[in-house]
Amino acid sequence: MNEKTINRIGWFASLMAIAMYTSYIDQIRLNLSGQTGSIILPIVTTINCIAWTMYGGLRETKDWPIVVCNIPGILLGIITFLTAI
Repeated sequence: MNEKTINRIGWFASLMAIAMYTSYIDQIRLNLSGQTGSIILPIVTTINCIAWTMYGGLRETKDWPIVVCNIPGILLGIITFLTAI
């Protein structure tokens, strides 16, 4: 496969990851309405996204699709955790 196709796959995967993390918005809404969920998944999601963001950002050649798609996971994971406690 050529580099351009691989790069497009990377950005597509990033968009799908962002879509996955935005699903936390519904859980945040439920948490705020008193139907709190588990705190385990948002904690693990936040740690995972921090690790991937560091990996993509600390590489000699930055891996921007990895960095970009994991930032919403960090933010929404923290918000979901905080609203669940």
